[in-house]
Amino acid sequence: MIRGHGGNIYALAKALGCRPEAIIDMSSNVNPFGPPPGLLTHLKERLLRIGALPEVDARSAVERFAHHCGLPAMQVAIASGTTQLIYQLPRALKTKRALIIGPTYADYRDGCARHRVESVLCLAGQENSFHPDVNAFRADLKDFDTVYVCNPNNPTGTLIGRQTLADLCREFPATRFIVDESYLPFVQGREEVTLVRDRPPNALVLHSMSKIFRIPGLRIGFAIGEAEIIRCLEDHALPWNINSLALEAVHYLLDAEDAMAAFVRDTQDRLAYEQTAMLERLSVIPGLHVFPSATGFFLVRLPASYQSSAVCRKLAEEKILVRDCANFEGLSDRFIRISLQDGDTNRRCARALEAVLMT
Repeated sequence: MIRGHGGNIYALAKALGCRPEAIIDMSSNVNPFGPPPGLLTHLKERLLRIGALPEVDARSAVERFAHHCGLPAMQVAIASGTTQLIYQLPRALKTKRALIIGPTYADYRDGCARHRVESVLCLAGQENSFHPDVNAFRADLKDFDTVYVCNPNNPTGTLIGRQTLADLCREFPATRFIVDESYLPFVQGREEVTLVRDRPPNALVLHSMSKIFRIPGLRIGFAIGEAEIIRCLEDHALPWNINSLALEAVHYLLDAEDAMAAFVRDTQDRLAYEQTAMLERLSVIPGLHVFPSATGFFLVRLPASYQSSAVCRKLAEEKILVRDCANFEGLSDRFIRISLQDGDTNRRCARALEAVLMT
């Protein structure tokens, strides 16, 4: 299991002798403008629910989410975050050999390794801004029974079009495509990209509530696929794998559909504005290269004479936490990932990064 995920504000706070709340976390890809209004109050009012067991199979949340997506409940599974699903899938689907499109989230490969499943990384390169070249791995797909695609991808922010993915699935019907859409809610026009409602039968889509609604501590993830695949996942699910407050959050968020849709649109608009402003600030730093991103985080290549560990350490001294990408296979110690926050915070980060790189 990789130990270098983003969001480790507790370790940094301990090292600096400050409270975790004093850390500016630009290393974790969650909504900087969340949680949505009213959610925390709703959960506080239902705190006593933790005194009893939650639903053993979280069936009401599954049915509510399926209704929200316009799908039968038999095509939806729920888990304690999409990462739980990622670690569950190789065993549940009896995967023999997996292809992982990268550089990407390490847990796809770690999940395979946990179950002694062979996995192979197909790495996109800098020359194409890390955007996957489907033709580069199409010929190899016949040798794999499972393909992992993070869309948009973490940490590169690249996005593969819906038609491209759908055509690929149909071209290789015997191969399962696991499409992780955890960051798609941050993308403007996501309805034109998602495979949730109209997907090929060999596609399994992962959806996260944790990131767009900024509730990663509640751990809420869904899988959407054909009933046969969902049954395999449910056969390997643990009882009570969703806690009481997470269930309350699912119902609150989905029952307030119109308000949450407005919240998501507002998030997308604000992030698009902040991304443009942040790119302008970073573009004046000599030797720094920011790769195009479809979402609220972006990959940054440092000037040749700088290492990510040193840069991250100096930013941490200013209580700013960014993601060191040295442990992503296919990247190196010249890469960091920055997740956008509000305008003032982004300006502070840009100034701090410029100061580090100009000294």
